[in-house]
Amino acid sequence: MGAMRMMEWSAASATNAYFDTLKLCNDRRRQCDSWKTQEPGSNEFVSALAAGMKAKLIVEVTSSVSPSTIALAAAAKHTGGKLVCILPEPVLNESKKVIRDSGLKDLVEFKTGDPFELLLNYENIDFSLVDCKNDEYTRLLKLLDVNPRKSVVVANNLVGERKGLEGNLGEKKKRVPVRSTKHPIGKGMEVTMIGKNIDQRGNENWGGGRKKTSGKSKWVVKVDEKSGEEHIFRVPG
Repeated sequence: MGAMRMMEWSAASATNAYFDTLKLCNDRRRQCDSWKTQEPGSNEFVSALAAGMKAKLIVEVTSSVSPSTIALAAAAKHTGGKLVCILPEPVLNESKKVIRDSGLKDLVEFKTGDPFELLLNYENIDFSLVDCKNDEYTRLLKLLDVNPRKSVVVANNLVGERKGLEGNLGEKKKRVPVRSTKHPIGKGMEVTMIGKNIDQRGNENWGGGRKKTSGKSKWVVKVDEKSGEEHIFRVPG
């Protein structure tokens, strides 16, 4: 029962991570022109998803300094977990500075080197994100050792006809329920849900086996104090 409780959906954590990411990424956009071209929305979504499912071990494979690193570190802050960020050596110092300036340095463990070798060091990953700009991203996705009880794999930047896992985790996890869905978020994002809480119709149950009490969602409104912009975010009721 204790392990199941750990993986229950937390609307409060999802909401808090969402707004933390929104603020931190907006602050970074004001400071750095290159970040102004980043499409908003995808990072907040990823942060809320990781925090809401209470992911403890979060792994990201990226090829550049990315707002998704801020998003996942913000999620780790609300779950008591940690983010392992695998990235190329040339962008390490800049990534460290971005995370340090965001106040998240204690939540991120940076690793440089061959991602195909580094991924082998991590087991039962709760939440993972792979930047699919890498031409061999499909190999990286299939190398992930996911938590079979409940986990999420995000394939980011799936431009055009690029495909992610499409429900295929390979022979090791063949009997684990899996559902992959591609979303028109950012430049294209596939979210794969894995675990025993996905029923035979492919629906995920975020409630840890509890009976659903309401089908309604809750809307949260947040006003950015500096810009005056109003942001509306929907979370499970």
